[in-house]
Amino acid sequence: MQGWAARAQLPVFPWDQLVPYGETARQHPDGIVDLSIGTPVDPTPAVVQEALKAAADAPGYPLTIGTADLRGTLVEWSRRRLGADVTAANVVPSIGSKELVSLLPVLLGLTGRQVLIPALAYPTYDVGARLAGCEPVPTDDPTAHDASKVGLVWVNSPSNPTGRVQSAEELKRVVDWGREHGVLVASDECYLELDWEASPVSVLHPSVSGGSTDGVIALHSLSKRSNLAGYRAGFAVGDATAIGMLIEARKHIGLLPPAPVQAATVAALRDDTHVAEQKERYRARRDLLKPAVEKAGFRVDHSEAGLYLWCTRDEDCWDTVAWLAAQGVLAAPGAFYGAAGSRHVRMALTATDERISAASERLATSA
Repeated sequence: MQGWAARAQLPVFPWDQLVPYGETARQHPDGIVDLSIGTPVDPTPAVVQEALKAAADAPGYPLTIGTADLRGTLVEWSRRRLGADVTAANVVPSIGSKELVSLLPVLLGLTGRQVLIPALAYPTYDVGARLAGCEPVPTDDPTAHDASKVGLVWVNSPSNPTGRVQSAEELKRVVDWGREHGVLVASDECYLELDWEASPVSVLHPSVSGGSTDGVIALHSLSKRSNLAGYRAGFAVGDATAIGMLIEARKHIGLLPPAPVQAATVAALRDDTHVAEQKERYRARRDLLKPAVEKAGFRVDHSEAGLYLWCTRDEDCWDTVAWLAAQGVLAAPGAFYGAAGSRHVRMALTATDERISAASERLATSA
């Protein structure tokens, strides 16, 4: 093998495996209802579009750390929504949250260490560890591991894919363990504002962190709460030393959030009205789809928050995917998220009202 080809083998990009099932679903007389990936379909808020347009004349390089206006907005939002006592030294904008999920171990120089990830997890945690030459270790209990081997712990509440919400006590236990052993705890909180049956809490909330950012960072995204997936807008907030390392590495690499997107991010975080409106759209879709899924013979596990229903018919997930495809509905197999998901599928709430209604009708009448 050539030296440049010696990188750790990455898993097959999971969504490619769904192609034949998508082809089956498209044969339905009323067309496919794609609930697999979870791409936002509702309009980007007008206030955000206007801010982007106003900042469109941007001939110079943007700042990695963000404009003063953006940094101030990130600080204010983190205090208001997360209960976190932070300053500009604790925040950094990112090119969507996936950039940091995939590159965090690289940017922190964790090569050779273990990266603990949830047993059921967004696949990019695993990929990010491999890209850095780290060992991804799925686990339900990070505190049970040998901390001397660990460089980073990921927590994710509300969970993607399950929608499970971890209590403040659960999160505090992991944070306390990380601080005791000098291990950074990174919390993916992209679905924090989409609560249905439980109230998620940030890892930076005083009930978890004790009012300190030491040893913890939280990642946030505007993709779902503000329909900005196409803008690639996110940020990290937390431990000043870790944030400083991210800033320095990203300066060298050239990971610069575009100036118009920075302006749009400010507008999105300062306006709570569109967030509440979008949340209600998702609530209405959930209220329609969940009973139909259950009527079709599925059990919905967890799913207390977030944008997905975590469903099972107590069979192999690929058999369930095939059955749904025959109904014209495409779902993500639970195996994409770890071995523990082999008998579940994930259904997203991000399709249009009309498509959610179509899926609900098909499932309800399939029983």
